[in-house]
Amino acid sequence: MSAVQHLCILGSTGSIGVSTLDVVARHPERLKVHALTAHSRIETLAAQAVRHAARVVVVPDDAARQRFLAAWPAGRPVPEIRVGAQALADTAADPDVTAVMAAIVGAAGLPGALAAARAGKRVLLANKEALVAAGGLFMQAVRNHGAELLPIDSEHNAIFQCLPQSAERAHAPTQPAPGVRRLLLTASGGPFRRTALDQLEHVTPDQACAHPNWRMGRKISVDSATMLNKGLEVIEAHWLFAMPMERIQVVIHPQSVVHSMVEYTDGSILAQLGQPDMRTPIAYGLAYPDRIDSGVGLLELTRLGHLDFETPDLQRFPCLGLSLDALKQGQEACIALNAANEIAVAGFLQGKIRYTQIPEIIAHCLNESARLDSSIPSSLDEVLYLDARTRRTAAGYCQFA
Repeated sequence: MSAVQHLCILGSTGSIGVSTLDVVARHPERLKVHALTAHSRIETLAAQAVRHAARVVVVPDDAARQRFLAAWPAGRPVPEIRVGAQALADTAADPDVTAVMAAIVGAAGLPGALAAARAGKRVLLANKEALVAAGGLFMQAVRNHGAELLPIDSEHNAIFQCLPQSAERAHAPTQPAPGVRRLLLTASGGPFRRTALDQLEHVTPDQACAHPNWRMGRKISVDSATMLNKGLEVIEAHWLFAMPMERIQVVIHPQSVVHSMVEYTDGSILAQLGQPDMRTPIAYGLAYPDRIDSGVGLLELTRLGHLDFETPDLQRFPCLGLSLDALKQGQEACIALNAANEIAVAGFLQGKIRYTQIPEIIAHCLNESARLDSSIPSSLDEVLYLDARTRRTAAGYCQFA
């Protein structure tokens, strides 16, 4: 596909957004920026809009709009400034946009990603919550509106690359790819893979955010340390590839070189290897089915010496076990899992709770979700209602944890 892509980047000032713009700048002949959005780093948004000639920017409120104008260079034409959550969703569905990078972290990214799918866009999905909180709803929107869904998480992007080539790959399959036996999701194990269990309650936010291989934001770094992120990725893989949970295996791979694998019924395993750099899956998604330069250097296999694989210890990583339990319970439990984790991680980063209390809060919210009668959410409003309900429960529990 060599046609020019006109991009809307939801969350352009975060790590995925910045990496996306790095790849875009390398291919001006085929990648153009139409719209950029940000929530808090408004001055950075202004600098990005200048450099990439964005026609539209989206900010959360009028105060942010004023900050954007104050940061805008005098004498330059000002892009259209849209304000608010509805403007963000509308921009994701803008007729002038052909591809949307959904990179807003958390449940806040769900409306924009869903709007892009309903508008039939190429959706580059870097937001886990779209599938964790609303997997059935989101995948149905992709199918109903002819959207293209390309996973950007390194693990799911790796699986996507290793699956059989077929026209259905990017269009929300309803059954596993033929000949595939298992999906093998790799995980680094984070910074506490070897830490004594009795020391985990003393972990600080800075220690939890010191990932050994990847440079990421603080929230996702904590999720990697707890392996909650890997649980979310199992849920994502279930929806993305129509794969039953029992055919998805998590494997700890501390080098973060094998990004994930696909095992076939004949015993073959195909793996995707590369540097731990998000520009590789981003470039693959932007140019699919072509391959373009991402700016990532060579992988020197001879310097690695060895590749290690381990089974995750659920005593060390209880959040992974809780994630698998949530997937078994259903969509409401997955919503509760994600919402409770966001509140718990925020509390930990703010010094309000201990690291080891994150799974306690999640478990409490999952129990509350199971206790309350509710049906499978059939609309975005229902998803957001259940999300908000769990956040209130988690916030209340944090006060007494």
